[in-house]
Amino acid sequence: MVWRSRGERVSLRWHLRPAIVAGVLIVLLLPLGVGVLTTGSMPLAPADIWAALIGQGEGPAVRVIEGIRMPRLVAGVVVGAALGVSGAVFQAVSRNPLGSPDIIGFVSGSATGAIVAIIVFDAPARIVAASAVVAGLVVALVVGALTLRHGSGAGYRLVLVGIGAGAFLGAVNDLLLTRSQRDEAVGAQQWLVGTLNARGWEEVLPTLVAVVVLLPILVVLRSRLVMLDLGDDAARQIGVPLGSLRVTSIAIAVVLAAFATATAGPISFVALAAPQLVMRVGRSGTLSIVGSAAMGAVLLVASDLVSQHLPLALAAPVGIVTAMLGGVYLLWLLSRGR
Repeated sequence: MVWRSRGERVSLRWHLRPAIVAGVLIVLLLPLGVGVLTTGSMPLAPADIWAALIGQGEGPAVRVIEGIRMPRLVAGVVVGAALGVSGAVFQAVSRNPLGSPDIIGFVSGSATGAIVAIIVFDAPARIVAASAVVAGLVVALVVGALTLRHGSGAGYRLVLVGIGAGAFLGAVNDLLLTRSQRDEAVGAQQWLVGTLNARGWEEVLPTLVAVVVLLPILVVLRSRLVMLDLGDDAARQIGVPLGSLRVTSIAIAVVLAAFATATAGPISFVALAAPQLVMRVGRSGTLSIVGSAAMGAVLLVASDLVSQHLPLALAAPVGIVTAMLGGVYLLWLLSRGR
């Protein structure tokens, strides 16, 4: 199916099955959202939540919904969507299912910026978030300078150089933690776990704006990103501007991953798995920007819900739950020989 603008200067092509999958995932967010809004130390029925949302609830319920649970839910949706889209772009550019920002070092770079802000400068939350974004962008520039100028084979080089950068930055993060004072190390470690606890609108809104602004751009670029699967020579022959396409799409993906990390800390698995799961469920075998965003949001909100309902008082930050699910996912892939 194809949509064309007036004058046919912009056209969008989509397949029916992936579109249906994306729609189902977006609908699935509704019951998951109700689950998040009804979970917490203060019991609230769906009727109480609806009354609070339309401004007719009682004081305590309104404060809990508007100030605590709704920001947490929106944070889960936008962070998951940002990571899902970022992973889809990196996997398309690198033509490698391991091309994920948490695998190739960009998330580790954001974590380094946050740790330095916490340990060295004892900075407030908004400065920690800004430091995470800036550090992620700096790492992306360095890795990009080492890979994209090589042209052919840049995708595989991006993954290899990124893995090396991630290992180096991970060691730097560990060194900073071991050399810091106990209270500072505890604060940094809590951020590094990856969590949606105590997230307010101040932390959520920057990522929400980034997703709203950048997601449509990637939807427009999708048709060209799909052509990268043909290989550099074939894509160049049909007029795909490889250099500008890679730089633009990777820059957007890095910004999305950096803002997501600044909001929730390092969250593993979502960027890696969301694009692959959409392709497998949709049986399309091709890139889906909207589907990856929806799958990322569903995975993170569902993981957050699971993290709050673990038995035996084992409630844990959502970053731990996604890491555990990611390990099971990789074992399942390996057991199937793929």
